[in-house]
Amino acid sequence: MPSKEGQTARIRCHSWLPGETVCVRVIAAGATAAACLLAATGCGGSKSAAPVTTTVATTTVKNEAARPLPIRRLVPVPAGTLDAAVQDAAPAPFAGGAVLLGGLTSADTSRDDIVTVTRSGSRRIGHLPTAVHDAAAVTIGPLSYLFGGGTGPAQIDTIVRIDPRTGAAEAVGHLPSGSSDQTGAAIGGTAYIVGGYTGTRWLDTIVAWKPGGSARVVAHLPSAVRYAAVTAVGQSIVIAGGSLPSGSASDAVYAFTPSTRKVTRVGRLPARTTHAVAATFGSVAYVIGGRGAVVGTPTDAIVAVDAVHRKVIPAGTLTQPLSDAMAVGTAHGILVAGGRSTGGTVTSIVELRPRGSVRATAAALPGVPPLINERNVYAADRVGNLSPAVRDARPYVYVPNSDSNTVDVIDQRTFKVIRHFDVGGLPQHIVPAYDLKTLYVTNDTGNSLTPIDPNTGKPAKTTIPVDDPYNMYFTPDGRYAIVVAERLHRLDFRDAHSFALKHSLTVPCSGADHLDFSADGSYAVVSCEFSGEMLKVDIESQRVVDTLHLRAGAAPQDVKLSPDGAVFYVADMNSGGVWLVDGSDLRVLRFMPTGAGAHGLYPSRDARYLYVTNRAAGSISVVSFATRHIVATWHIPGGSPDMGNVSADGKILWLSGRWSAEVYAISTKNGRLLARIPVGHGPHGICVWPQPGRYSLGHTGILR
Repeated sequence: MPSKEGQTARIRCHSWLPGETVCVRVIAAGATAAACLLAATGCGGSKSAAPVTTTVATTTVKNEAARPLPIRRLVPVPAGTLDAAVQDAAPAPFAGGAVLLGGLTSADTSRDDIVTVTRSGSRRIGHLPTAVHDAAAVTIGPLSYLFGGGTGPAQIDTIVRIDPRTGAAEAVGHLPSGSSDQTGAAIGGTAYIVGGYTGTRWLDTIVAWKPGGSARVVAHLPSAVRYAAVTAVGQSIVIAGGSLPSGSASDAVYAFTPSTRKVTRVGRLPARTTHAVAATFGSVAYVIGGRGAVVGTPTDAIVAVDAVHRKVIPAGTLTQPLSDAMAVGTAHGILVAGGRSTGGTVTSIVELRPRGSVRATAAALPGVPPLINERNVYAADRVGNLSPAVRDARPYVYVPNSDSNTVDVIDQRTFKVIRHFDVGGLPQHIVPAYDLKTLYVTNDTGNSLTPIDPNTGKPAKTTIPVDDPYNMYFTPDGRYAIVVAERLHRLDFRDAHSFALKHSLTVPCSGADHLDFSADGSYAVVSCEFSGEMLKVDIESQRVVDTLHLRAGAAPQDVKLSPDGAVFYVADMNSGGVWLVDGSDLRVLRFMPTGAGAHGLYPSRDARYLYVTNRAAGSISVVSFATRHIVATWHIPGGSPDMGNVSADGKILWLSGRWSAEVYAISTKNGRLLARIPVGHGPHGICVWPQPGRYSLGHTGILR
């Protein structure tokens, strides 16, 4: 292309994407500069654009040393439902999931909702200053930002700051003009807003904004566009499809690099697509769903974009055709929420995971005793099946009084306290050893274990030094004690007999405190109370292999496996109920409300029922394992039922009254309160002993 009179032309080459060098011809005239394609894309840019220099790549020289980035085919896995159907909300990453801002209802009206979404479902946490739809959103640091949007009658220019932890929202800036139908992504501390519509004018702009600064146009696209699919990959932003002023949908895929302000065409979508959504997994952008130019033509396509190597290839299909959905990338895949199907606006949440990772299970842990009944992990815990190791154990209930630093011993036959002794600081739980021969008091701030001889009911004269033993479990093969060091954010794998430390696993969450093991012993599901998360820990490798973020504000507590090994029940104190979690995929099946302060979980002796203690409600919910529904609720007037277990004969449920300085004995036949026994202050994880079973997995008595 020869330069015109009064213009200068020069060739510049840049390595602006890893693995390739891009050469462009820049033509400048006076105070403005325009970029023209040397390829078939022609010249682009808004006719009324501000004097912003934008260059468009024309020639690419491949670097032979570059290694291809992996493109994975994605498989949809159901991950719950939204509280209400929504489309065209603005998604931004938050806490391993997303925050959805505004959107359209199934009646096509704007929303002001701030909703957090994870694999466990959704939760409304606040409201925007104005109901909007088709806005853009990004996350920078711990905060999310919403840009413009449509209100129904108009487009707005407001930039709103949202704290997804609290739902607080306030206006903090303005776009260059009011607009909707734009999309955005963030790189570093800067948000980039792509395209849009002002109500009278289609936009070809890319607008940059930093918190505390002013929004400004930094580049122009070859054509104005609305409803493009946009996501950040490394130091570039991928822009795919969208609606064009001509009325058609685009199939163009571009990459924009902020450091050079260059827009490059990297490929074409398999079909012209608009109203799609994009998200990044690994180092690849995925364009999800969308539709053609005609309303009511959603697609189920998932398309991968490798901008570095200019590859655009099919990478899976959704469970149903969707346009106008919301998506964010996570550590394990891509979370897709809501959208519009052929039947209207939907409530579905799915997670797109790499093919081959779905329902992958670890091999059974070597050395685990085989189950007596593969359909009932508690088959060895039936009435009368006492191990020889416990036949001389006295029928006592051991009560750790956390606020008194003492243990009370109750005779199960008389309902009387027959012994009382001091232990270390903040005793939390009393844990049966794997071999059933010793009970251990976990003295949390005392950094020690106090052994108890269950044949006498008396403590040992010396303690065992152990760091921060909030709780303790034993691996199903009996090799290790897992000391749950809540304060130190660790799971310490120690020798099950000497308690010598073998491996300390730092956990990526806050408040790890309870867990249970899969039927084959290969993994454990761990609750993290303070961060509202669940972890999946591979036992043989002793590492965290998956993380599940429950809804905002969740406080998961006790964890218990269903008899058939299919579901983990997780008590949630703040949500007032129990999560049903599939441990294979580490995903939530559903949430079951039980009562305020849901805390402890205990199977009945015949493995038909699960007793759920609702501490703040003063009640016990009886859940049928067969139907997974509540069949009865028992109330303790003025009580605060917390933790405990069922007697060896299955007739009495023993529970601590955490705030009441008492222990309750409750008939499992009808829920009648048989006794309220005064004990020390803050009774917590009581141990009912002896228990039927072959070996102990710890806590207050998980036997198999």
